[in-house]
Amino acid sequence: MKEVILLLAELVNVWHDVLIDVTSLMGWNLTDKDLHFWVIGILGLIGLFFVDILFHYLAKLSITAISFLFSFTLMLVFVFAVEIQQKITGRGNMEFADAAISILGFLAFCSVYIMIRATVYWVKRIQQSRTENTSA
Repeated sequence: MKEVILLLAELVNVWHDVLIDVTSLMGWNLTDKDLHFWVIGILGLIGLFFVDILFHYLAKLSITAISFLFSFTLMLVFVFAVEIQQKITGRGNMEFADAAISILGFLAFCSVYIMIRATVYWVKRIQQSRTENTSA
């Protein structure tokens, strides 16, 4: 886990330095705050476009799919926050395997929930079909 965070931090640092150099060559001389404003703003907007298209599509299929994606995102943030907290406080080991098994637990419990919902849906649909066929 520590290695993954260090690798991501190094990638961010390299891109940060490259962007500072490129913008300086262009004569923009952006500060660190300016760079954060533009980069996070643009990445966030691209993310919004992607998520908006995806959620509009999913809304036509199932609101549960949107709920799942939102919950999954929350769980990812929560799991990594817990792992970072463990590193900071020393009250556990910060390991990628812990994060992975946590997400696996979320997926397992969600799978059971979705199977139960699907079963209830199909039972209702079969009963409705039988009711329509006997009344006709």
